[in-house]
Amino acid sequence: MASPSSCSFRAPDGTELAHHVRGEGSPLVVLPGGPTDSAYLGDLGGLSRYRRLVMPDPRGTGRSATPRDPASYRCDRMVADVEALRMRLGLDRMDLLAHCAGANLAVLYASCHPERVERLTLVTPSVAAVGLTISGELRRETVRARAAEPWFPQAYAALEAITQGRATAASWAAITPFSYGRWDETARAHQAAADERSNPEIMAAYGAEGAYDPPATRAALARLTAPVRLLAGEVDPGAPPATVAAYAALFPDAELVIQPGAGHFPWLDDPDRFVVSVCPQAFNPVGAFNASPPSDG
Repeated sequence: MASPSSCSFRAPDGTELAHHVRGEGSPLVVLPGGPTDSAYLGDLGGLSRYRRLVMPDPRGTGRSATPRDPASYRCDRMVADVEALRMRLGLDRMDLLAHCAGANLAVLYASCHPERVERLTLVTPSVAAVGLTISGELRRETVRARAAEPWFPQAYAALEAITQGRATAASWAAITPFSYGRWDETARAHQAAADERSNPEIMAAYGAEGAYDPPATRAALARLTAPVRLLAGEVDPGAPPATVAAYAALFPDAELVIQPGAGHFPWLDDPDRFVVSVCPQAFNPVGAFNASPPSDG
């Protein structure tokens, strides 16, 4: 996997922001979750073989500068950063992909600038911006298929504690395997790196009071004409398929894809399937989800 090239641009408030470019082809702007820097995305399971991935580091993360005003970490205020990136790239309209909490920023951007969105892809999305709720029972039901895993009893007990309001720091650590379709060395290393980059202060500010207006956002998304694709991991309690299906119903033109056996980072669990799921037009001109990536041979 080739190293990305890095560039910078200025946000409207003067903050110097970084973005990284991987691959060739038509550009795909990728908003990371967290918010954290984009490094954890890698090349999205090989998607950079088919698209030029443009991955910004949100303000205060990675190579992006810390803003003067901490309140500018709020999700709705970062919409201006995304628009500044579009202008920096010289794109009239852009394909936008977002993971987890990045989906909140993506839909706020699409609500404010619908004419600038060519396609929208939401991967295991957070639902905060649209006001959906996920019950504790749904989260527990989503992971029960993994009962044969050796770590399951401890992780499930921790999930019960969290969903019943009895969480401890140990509880949150114990449920980590549920975020991955395979709790192997790759997953452990990925999680360890994410823990090192995590900034709780930025995360708290991102969703601070006033960041979201779900009724207004839902109304705007109901008028969005761009095609939308939502991807859920079959066993992801963070964005259960049933909840992502409800999310898809908010758009007039949306397709739901459920990746079998996948958790919250589906490009790690089955890279080839993930690439076809989020970019079927690279393999099939009509965009049907039944193709396989071309072999290297």
